[in-house]
Amino acid sequence: MPYKTIEFGTTLRSPFDVARSSRQIEDLGFDALGCGEHVSFYVDTANGFVSLSVAAGATTRIRLMSTITLVPLYPAALLAKMGAALDAASGGRFTLGVGVGGEFPNEFEACGVPVSQRGARTDDALEVITRTWTETGVTYDGRYTKLENFSLKPMPVQKPRPPIWVSGRSDAAMRRAATYADGWLPYMYTPEQLAKSIAKIRGFGEDQGRDMANFQFGIYMFSAVNEDNDRAVTFASERLSKQYSQDFSKLVHKFALAGDPERCQARLREYVDAGASLIFLSSACPDDYIDTNLETIASTIIPAFRP
Repeated sequence: MPYKTIEFGTTLRSPFDVARSSRQIEDLGFDALGCGEHVSFYVDTANGFVSLSVAAGATTRIRLMSTITLVPLYPAALLAKMGAALDAASGGRFTLGVGVGGEFPNEFEACGVPVSQRGARTDDALEVITRTWTETGVTYDGRYTKLENFSLKPMPVQKPRPPIWVSGRSDAAMRRAATYADGWLPYMYTPEQLAKSIAKIRGFGEDQGRDMANFQFGIYMFSAVNEDNDRAVTFASERLSKQYSQDFSKLVHKFALAGDPERCQARLREYVDAGASLIFLSSACPDDYIDTNLETIASTIIPAFRP
């Protein structure tokens, strides 16, 4: 049956040919366009702000979401400025996706940031972002950031500020979401894990006296959809094994959306029933199948969740 409030996003799978890919994704009817980032990784990766800025100029309506920004690698005030500038340049279409990273310590070392400080630096940055996106003349005395009568000009177009979504797996990330964010976007999660995290985040928010009624929950999944079920599973397994430099053959069915359209629809309904209202599907397939993968998702998966 159709679901009334489900939105779909997908990511730029390459730092190249961004304008064309962005227009294609918007034309296919996706609600959100995401971009991840790393300073150093196993495969080619983008910088989220650079690629989403190109996407902003190539599109007109699709929401632009950093999925995710490695927040502790940025000076907090600079990150606030970049987010505000992108929101202004895109006409109010930016959503900040927040993550702490840490899986690749050498990129932290290269940026002069101790991995052990990544959580505290992220919380510090979110304090700075929240205040400078909503106030002028900000004075702030944080552990890593000091501000004195500081203002961003221009401030973000969206009011009171652009949405913030937090990604992660730990209780610390869930508390961070409940404290600073508007949404939760975990990855490598089962429907059961998603349901448990939703309950925890609501509990953390209520403990702070926060009204969680408008808080949103999503899931970020790697995807390969093909009428040939086995071929889709092979696509995802091979791509993710290369991307994460480990054997993913036993993990595909647990964490990825891979298979024929009917099986993929059924699997996504488990996530929706667990509480997801935003489904982010990142292509996990050969480069020459990415366009077809997106077209197949747009024609066979998204309509099953539309009213």
